Amino acid sequence: MRVTFSATRPADAAVIALPVEKDGLDRMPAGTLDDATLALARGAAKAGRFDGEAGSIVEIFVPGAEGANRLLLLGVGAGGEADYERAGGALTGRFLTSGVTSIAVDFASLGGAPAARAVARLAAAAMQRGWRHDVYRTRLTDKQKPTLDEIVLAGAPDGSEAAWTQFEAVTAGLDLTRGLVSDPPNIVYPESFVERCRHLTDLGVEIEVLDRAAMEKLGMGALLGVAQGSVREARLLVMRWNGKGAKESDGGVDVAFVGKGVTFDTGGISIKPAAGMEDMKWDMGGAGAVAGAMKALATRKAKANVIGVCGLVENMPDGNAQRPGDIVTSMSGQTIEVINTDAEGRLVLCDALTWVQKTHGPKTIVDLATLTGAMIISLGSEHGGLFSNDDGLADELLAAGRATGDLLWRFPLGDAYNKLIDSPIADMKNVGPRGAGSITAAQFIQRFVDEGVRWAHLDIAGMVWADKAGNTYDKGATGFGVRLIDRFVRDNFEG
Repeated sequence: MRVTFSATRPADAAVIALPVEKDGLDRMPAGTLDDATLALARGAAKAGRFDGEAGSIVEIFVPGAEGANRLLLLGVGAGGEADYERAGGALTGRFLTSGVTSIAVDFASLGGAPAARAVARLAAAAMQRGWRHDVYRTRLTDKQKPTLDEIVLAGAPDGSEAAWTQFEAVTAGLDLTRGLVSDPPNIVYPESFVERCRHLTDLGVEIEVLDRAAMEKLGMGALLGVAQGSVREARLLVMRWNGKGAKESDGGVDVAFVGKGVTFDTGGISIKPAAGMEDMKWDMGGAGAVAGAMKALATRKAKANVIGVCGLVENMPDGNAQRPGDIVTSMSGQTIEVINTDAEGRLVLCDALTWVQKTHGPKTIVDLATLTGAMIISLGSEHGGLFSNDDGLADELLAAGRATGDLLWRFPLGDAYNKLIDSPIADMKNVGPRGAGSITAAQFIQRFVDEGVRWAHLDIAGMVWADKAGNTYDKGATGFGVRLIDRFVRDNFEG
């Protein structure tokens, strides 16, 4: 789908959407519609109980040059960015496979000019909601195939096109993340995940890849222990964006993002139940979000120095697989008693965290992971969990979540929880008791954060995949985390 801008409503537009604010139909400027069409629109609105609520739509057929044209009343609520986002998503959700190929959104229907960012966010939602993963579907009928391929923004206020370029960059990042998360595990595995990100070099991202031999040399026993049961070798993918025009040695690293990339998780020897195991292709959703965010930042030329690190493994239960009771030595030198091989994500993250701290010394680190089922029990699919050792960092991330719709909810950390992962024969064990499972997982990760480093852990287990459509996504991969990271960087690291 593409987004185009026009000073006025295209004369040949067959489908026209008129944004209407809450209870704003009577405030529509004179001349927007002729008297007969306006009367028809008001009648349809009354019959459909349309009052301009964000995302509501009334469809009217009116005479056109080649038969009947569609006129849409598109509710934009109170006119805020979130309302415009809901409207854009509703537009695509309604007409994606309808046979309609183009919709012109005419902002002349509003009494005053909307905010440029609100207009851009409407366009972004329309485009993002239209993303589909039909690669492996060979028997779609014509009625099942998407037809909508253009949104025309007519009469948009000054600054809308500039705002749209920023949202377009984020949309490109979402596309990458959703593709990685959606593809099956025989297609996306550690080596192929890396190859899917190689094109980021065309945008100026520097890529480094550590293979098994390199990680063995560095002592990454925790990460490699997870991977040892699979024929797919582990990889550590490093993506650097020096948006300030200076190398890290000159300008420093503003922030590092670390993603859990378990491309398929059987649970290992502590094997998961068969029912629903196919969903574990998206256990690399954290790494997918980091890759997509790096694409978004590079595409819009973010003025920040950012590093994205993805620990990529496949967790399989073969004869060489890690056993419950094994003790592994992490890159930090700390030893870990592996109580449950299905608590593998934290083993991947701890070595990736140690590597980025030893190699690049960032003062702020955010890790993203589909880490615990306990998080889904706690928050469902409404919020991602947030843990942090720094109140200021937590507030920055919460604010970015509210601004973008990638919502977070903060959980506690503390010594009482930390003691629950002490081991009698190693420095720690990789799981605690049944209670507070998400918190003890975060406490485990915190043990690998250096003194003085601001750190946050985002447990997004309930957020990367959706069973029902949302404002900016269809059923399936959501791309959660990409918009959040982009806004967090924009608000806190770009001057």
